[in-house]
Amino acid sequence: MATNDTISDMLTRVRNASLAKHATTLVPATRMTRNIADVLKAEGFIADIEEAGEAPRKMIKLTLKYKGKTRLPIFTKLKRVSRPGLRVYSNTKDLPRVLGGIGIAIISTSSGVMTDRDARKAGIGGEVLCYVW
Repeated sequence: MATNDTISDMLTRVRNASLAKHATTLVPATRMTRNIADVLKAEGFIADIEEAGEAPRKMIKLTLKYKGKTRLPIFTKLKRVSRPGLRVYSNTKDLPRVLGGIGIAIISTSSGVMTDRDARKAGIGGEVLCYVW
């Protein structure tokens, strides 16, 4: 199934899998989805990332994390900000703070995909891809 917005597709798959309490989910492998998955793993929202599948249909297998024995998802919400029809850019002074710093904003910068905190430290802005909290 071809999709125009692979980032929205990835966020939707992760959101649906966590609400259904699945242990893993598969997302199409692109450079951007790999970078977003790396940021989510570094921030502690997902447990593990693995490559799966063959060359024409490569997938990324994400192992999800849950809280305690009740298996509540680690994140409350994944929200896509910039989309193909409306790109949202922010300079270093106007980078968003998600829930006063509790959540993260994932930013695509000239130095790669990173969180809003890392972009502020580096003093660079970029495209605001999504919010996670």
